[in-house]
Amino acid sequence: MKLNRLNQERWHKFKANRRGYWSLWLFLSLFIVSLLAEVIANDKPLLVRFQSEFYFPFLVEYAETEFGGEFEMEADYRDEFVRELITEKGWILEAPIPFSYTTINHDLPSPAPSPPSDVNWLGTDDKGRDVVARLIYGFRISVLFGLFLTFFSSIIGIAAGAVQGYYGGRIDILGQRFIEVWSGMPTLFLLIILSSVVQPNFWWLLGITLLFGWMALVGVVRAEFLRGRNFAYVLAAKALGVGDRQIMFRHILPNAMVASVTFLPFILGGSITTLTSLDFLGFGLPVGSPSLGELLAQGKANLQAPWLGISAFFILASMLSLLVFIGEAVRDAFDPRKSY
Repeated sequence: MKLNRLNQERWHKFKANRRGYWSLWLFLSLFIVSLLAEVIANDKPLLVRFQSEFYFPFLVEYAETEFGGEFEMEADYRDEFVRELITEKGWILEAPIPFSYTTINHDLPSPAPSPPSDVNWLGTDDKGRDVVARLIYGFRISVLFGLFLTFFSSIIGIAAGAVQGYYGGRIDILGQRFIEVWSGMPTLFLLIILSSVVQPNFWWLLGITLLFGWMALVGVVRAEFLRGRNFAYVLAAKALGVGDRQIMFRHILPNAMVASVTFLPFILGGSITTLTSLDFLGFGLPVGSPSLGELLAQGKANLQAPWLGISAFFILASMLSLLVFIGEAVRDAFDPRKSY
């Protein structure tokens, strides 16, 4: 897809900010790696060859009887008996990290949480689960949560700001009063109360946080529409009988999106921080889910195991720093006063 001249200039200005440009590629690389978490960190083999046939245990469940065992239940590939059955007539291709985020290592050299070793590169948590595996899965779920929340909250916020700014008058006044009241509520306490009432999961948390996270772009979009509705081309379109919806989304919204896009990386960072805070307080994802906030809470509860808190803090700080650098580069790219 070929960019027009204005977007080409913006892309060149974005690339001119070397810190933001390389932060984007590094963040995308880490995110892509986390999307392949089942291939990188899994207690099930990626590929098994048994009696000249190929099996994919990380995708499909196979009963132990498939490999000559005795039980109809799913094969435990960490069991030495099952491994011997397979290797006698084939071979096993393991994941680079032979642990999933729920896998408990029962052969630890010391009581859990166990320090870093050749088997568990960053040690284990207080239940004997591999920290590296939980970081990879936790990074993925944090970014996905942030992306979903940013996407849906931006749609609601842009729509609300557009309606207020374009129509003005009583609609704008009522909308502003509602936002003032809604934004004045103790958001964190309400999230904790709602999370206590229902059994939280990914989608429940997304819906609850969306109730209070859609207002970030309302003010920016509203201001752009209040300014843009009095432009000559907008007044001319109205005089020609063009509908309000077409004027709003075809003529004014593109100008408002310039200001909105610069906020998106920062909104994404705030969304990730919200999930981490809830998990840290114990009101986030279900128990056992891979979570950076839960790992931080374990580090707080196990000060004798500093690898827990340090690992989670490093990943979270790096993720948020990359998003801030990307946001600064995007801001420079859309700033007409900046040159490359």
